Amino acid sequence: MRRYFSANRIYLPWSRRDTTHNESSPLIPKASSAKEDVEELGNATPEFHQAGPNNDQDNNSPVFTSIQPHYRYSFMDYFLKYFLFLCNLVFTVLGLVVLGLGMWGLISKESFAQEKIGNIGTDPMLILVTLGFVLTMLCLSGCVGALRENCSLLKLFSAAVLVLITAQVLAAIMAYSLQDQVGGYLRSGMLAAMVRYQDDLDLRFITDEIQSNLQCCGADNYRDWELNIYYNCSAPGVLACGVPATCCVDPLENGTVWNSQCGLGAQLLDEFSAQSVIFLGGCLGGMSRWIEQHEGLIGTVGIVVLGVQILTLFITTQLLESIQWHKVYL
Repeated sequence: MRRYFSANRIYLPWSRRDTTHNESSPLIPKASSAKEDVEELGNATPEFHQAGPNNDQDNNSPVFTSIQPHYRYSFMDYFLKYFLFLCNLVFTVLGLVVLGLGMWGLISKESFAQEKIGNIGTDPMLILVTLGFVLTMLCLSGCVGALRENCSLLKLFSAAVLVLITAQVLAAIMAYSLQDQVGGYLRSGMLAAMVRYQDDLDLRFITDEIQSNLQCCGADNYRDWELNIYYNCSAPGVLACGVPATCCVDPLENGTVWNSQCGLGAQLLDEFSAQSVIFLGGCLGGMSRWIEQHEGLIGTVGIVVLGVQILTLFITTQLLESIQWHKVYL
């Protein structure tokens, strides 16, 4: 049987199609009587039966060419493809930046040194490294999968997003139902940061920001700073029985000069005398009050982030369906 090859022209969404009838075009039937059409179909039918079901030329026969449907990408398919590609490209670059900052922080502080490797688990830079790596790998799979129309990468990306959504929902439920345990973890983390206040610049920065913004001192109260070897009353240095300057009510002298020694000897004062010099309340209570005051904003941000992830999952699913239909009917 003679083999026929048909070449279909692919039209872009913005291109103009020629809808005029051309008698020389093989895709447009010529004007003929119904009798000729019936005879042509009758001649093609025995030829189809003679070929057999196992013949590898069945798909190229005129019968299949005339009745096989064709699926073409629509404008929405192109929009979903490149929208998903651009979004994942932006977040891939963001993930690389976060990963680079985390690695730079670990290397600059020599956290991989033998004497410091034991405390790397509490290093805040490790969180940046983990977050940057996960974000980069996740978004890179979606970026390449959308650009190359790779179903395997898109399925991997959609599965990872689904797992991420599930983990966030479960974490929110557990955090709400286990508030006491979460408070205990925060207290342990705050005390650990206070112990390493002078040794880790990142923990020192975080602690200072919390104390200055929430106007608090220590985890439960200002006497928690006795856990630090430099602020302990038995320490030989000038910081003994003191607190950091971020605990002071007015750490600025005359409103311009930062007084780093305003908290010296604050632990020796009673609460009545100390209240005019430093903040007496602990930061755990300040965190609880801040969360209660901004719970509406926190809930809104959480819903928006979750909604964006669900929208990304929906777009990926629609793009996968379009790619699979295109491959079936190509």
